[in-house]
Amino acid sequence: MAQENSNLETPLAPAPEDLYSGAARRISQFMLVLGLTLTAGSWWKFGHSSALGFLAGSVIAFLNFHWLKSGVSGLADRVTNTGKPQSGKGIVARFLLRYVLMGAAAYGILTSFPTSLRGLFVGLFLPVGAIACEAAYETYVAVARRN
Repeated sequence: MAQENSNLETPLAPAPEDLYSGAARRISQFMLVLGLTLTAGSWWKFGHSSALGFLAGSVIAFLNFHWLKSGVSGLADRVTNTGKPQSGKGIVARFLLRYVLMGAAAYGILTSFPTSLRGLFVGLFLPVGAIACEAAYETYVAVARRN
């Protein structure tokens, strides 16, 4: 009887395929939660200038993550010839355009609010925190599945 129950998977632990296929969605959710929470914390600790810089950096990082994800998806579709056909030049142009747009946004923020420089740079690292949260979540699920 004890052996039967040990073979059952934890109902909260998703299958490995489901766990990894949902990683990009969870990283986006972690980015939203961390961005809003840390913006409020930086407003309280460092003032409005740093908080606005952090928020701007977070928005740029969030958009960059989604543009990168769609670019990689388009490139993968192009290589594997699945889904709708996309122009290789269009994929490369969008890839380069996102860096131009990020640079223009950062330049605009820095020339308008030079005191928000540190907040902007910290906000650009938002995906690192979100990926760390995802790694902790996947570790927790793996340990829970094991027990």
